[in-house]
Amino acid sequence: MFLLVLVTLVFMCFTAATAAASILVKEGSKGEAVQRVQELLIEQGFLEGEADGDCGPRTVEAIKKFQKSRGLTEDGVCGDGTYYFLSDGGTYEGSAEEEPPSRTSSSHHEAAAIPTGQAMYVSATGYSAYDPGNGKRTASGTPVRHGVIAVDPDVIPLGTHVFIPGYGEAVAEDIGSSIRGHRIDVAFDTHEEALSFGRRDLEIVIID
Repeated sequence: MFLLVLVTLVFMCFTAATAAASILVKEGSKGEAVQRVQELLIEQGFLEGEADGDCGPRTVEAIKKFQKSRGLTEDGVCGDGTYYFLSDGGTYEGSAEEEPPSRTSSSHHEAAAIPTGQAMYVSATGYSAYDPGNGKRTASGTPVRHGVIAVDPDVIPLGTHVFIPGYGEAVAEDIGSSIRGHRIDVAFDTHEEALSFGRRDLEIVIID
């Protein structure tokens, strides 16, 4: 019982740490995340005035203008994908008063060129071949490894290439009975990495 509680607490710590890196700024949002997005929009000439931390119609239109300039879906919502492009490869790390976000360091290097495509919001969960009950092969017959995602083929067809901020490019090669709608599983090489990623809502980019 003690071991179960300990594992649960560790999982919750990992999930809390990773969730802090996500961002979602849309009309009606307020706070430091909005302020940071506004500052970047102002720096790049898409927004005039001050960064007041209030996402109103003016900020929404500025986000849309930026998204159009980068070939993204023009929905006026800044999630992880839009923020990645807006910050030139950064991931949001909390307070706008902190040091500006930097590129995520990883043993798996992301592509040097930031891709463009259709943005999509999904609920993502990390998994690996070493998780209890998992096999080592995807539904496509390929190894479960970093760079693979499991999808609902009715939403993201198998073979589709996507870009996940903080992770890199991945290919839809796997499916799962519990993966329905806008949900994906993101593969890692180890159980520890999958556990650290946890579950989060984020914005990905459909490359093709």
